[in-house]
Amino acid sequence: MENVQKTAIIDEKKFSPMMRHYLAMKEKYKDCVLFYRLGDFYEMFYDDAIKVSNLLDLTLTGKSCGQEERAPMCGIPFHSADQYVAKLVSLGERVAICEQLSDKANENGVVDREVVKIVTAGTLTEDNQIDEKTN
Repeated sequence: MENVQKTAIIDEKKFSPMMRHYLAMKEKYKDCVLFYRLGDFYEMFYDDAIKVSNLLDLTLTGKSCGQEERAPMCGIPFHSADQYVAKLVSLGERVAICEQLSDKANENGVVDREVVKIVTAGTLTEDNQIDEKTN
């Protein structure tokens, strides 16, 4: 949980089930920006949200997560993720894509999600992600 802002008082037990899952995924992929699929958007929270909002000039907002303070958040529509991923990779970031694997919550109250790929400069190969002028 080292990615959670140090200034806020955090009670881990009060996090929503979704946020606990997000933080567990983020802990596994500390060296990546985590694109966490929520419906039609990829959301980023806490330090990732602050970083991505600055790098890509996106609006930084907040999400209720069971704590007194809202979690810093930014998001992008899933259908335009490729361009944002490519831009982040061109800026030296690694991006972990965490997809929804079902539409219904499991017995823990969380929709099943897993990281399905990690995009780096060495794995960025899809035509719509590579800038033809610099390749």
